[in-house]
Amino acid sequence: MEKIQNYINGEFVNPIQDNWLNNYNPSNGDVYGQLPNSTKEDVEKAYLAAENAFVSWSNTTLQERSSIILKIAELIIKKLDFLAAAESKDNGKPISLARSIDIPRAASNFQFFANAITQFSSEAHESIGMNAMNYTLRQPIGVVGCISPWNLPLYLFTWKIAPAIAAGNCVIAKPSEITPMTAYLLGEICTEAGLPKGVLNIVHGLGNITGEAIIDHPNIKAISFTGGTKTGAYIAKHTAPMFKKLSLELGGKNPNIIFADSNYDKMLETTVRSSFANQGQICLCGSRIFVEQKIYEKFKTDFIKKVSKLKVGNPTEGSTNIGALVSKQHLEKVKSYIDIAEKEGGTILFGGKTVTVKGSENGYYLQPTIIEVSSNKCKLNQEEIFGPVVTLMPFITDEEALQLANDVKYGLSATLWTNNLNRTMQFSKQLQVGVVWVNTWMFRDLRTPFGGQKASGIGREGGFEALRFFTEPKNICIQYE
Repeated sequence: MEKIQNYINGEFVNPIQDNWLNNYNPSNGDVYGQLPNSTKEDVEKAYLAAENAFVSWSNTTLQERSSIILKIAELIIKKLDFLAAAESKDNGKPISLARSIDIPRAASNFQFFANAITQFSSEAHESIGMNAMNYTLRQPIGVVGCISPWNLPLYLFTWKIAPAIAAGNCVIAKPSEITPMTAYLLGEICTEAGLPKGVLNIVHGLGNITGEAIIDHPNIKAISFTGGTKTGAYIAKHTAPMFKKLSLELGGKNPNIIFADSNYDKMLETTVRSSFANQGQICLCGSRIFVEQKIYEKFKTDFIKKVSKLKVGNPTEGSTNIGALVSKQHLEKVKSYIDIAEKEGGTILFGGKTVTVKGSENGYYLQPTIIEVSSNKCKLNQEEIFGPVVTLMPFITDEEALQLANDVKYGLSATLWTNNLNRTMQFSKQLQVGVVWVNTWMFRDLRTPFGGQKASGIGREGGFEALRFFTEPKNICIQYE
């Protein structure tokens, strides 16, 4: 049994009330460890450590801060294989995906913000004729809370922590209780890198206890949260009277719009990936596929053929394309959507069944699933499933495609496949989303703002947007004789 501890004030400690939660291996359903079931007392202990560290950390030179953060990135790369194995075991994702994407991206997050903070500048305005100068300070907020999800555990955990500490804040971070392992291991790395005690505090536990204590703490001045829209709405409502800064990256129900004039082979290959990468457990997956009528039947045939060749298997095997879903409860939730497909007039074209993997018979495996639907108003198209399930629908006109794409409460991302420049410009402008990919998917430049519209959240992460979020602007006006 692997026992995870809280990381508070640079030390690994048990929860104050000595209560523990089980940690499951999704590939076989076994309990392989325990993690703290932390309470308000643990959060308060972490807060005091962060508060004590803040004055010193916020006054370190940019060069010193950058150097420590770069060291964290170096250690993540050095331990890449070890971290990838831990991520795969904890989350159920193929180890090849963790090794090639998740862990390198976690290192990149620290590398990027270590450099970005040295280039982060403020504004100055000379009031000519008035003998006055205005300039803006960008000061760290203080103690901030970072709450991350289970689908990309270390990747998204570091996406929040890196800019927060780079900007001079101290952090109380809560990873998902479903995937706590690599966050725990990050504590070891931060100690080895020489991060001062109290700058980063990692408190494990349930969202409605530990997470609640973080968002409810009167002196934690900002909350960065990635997770479900329902939880995000609760956080926004609960913290509004406390005037906390909020960054909420929430759910998605993203359209993948395919026109006949696209590069067909590239589109087909990428669409398989954008549908089922990480078992479809990425908020940016294109789960609603809209295809121009003139190529719809061809696409349907070719797509099914390619998807049928994806191997569902143990995450540790290099040949596995689709690993285990993250938990038994999540598997049951995803399966419940498949079960209602036919009741809503949908047709299961492929998949839809659980999979038994030899040697891992109790794992949480599901076939990649393709469902043809006749209405964009069905539950499968309106609600976030967050699993290896996509729907197909044909369209005829550009106007119809745009209407279908926008006719949902979410607005995180969209993918557009076309070589028509006018269409590209019009759709890019009119799609009600925070990110538009044209003839590609998940091509991320860390300098760009990331976030959604509508029920997909508020605020932006990434680049200088993240550093702006984790700082407070203060204008200074000096008049002289």
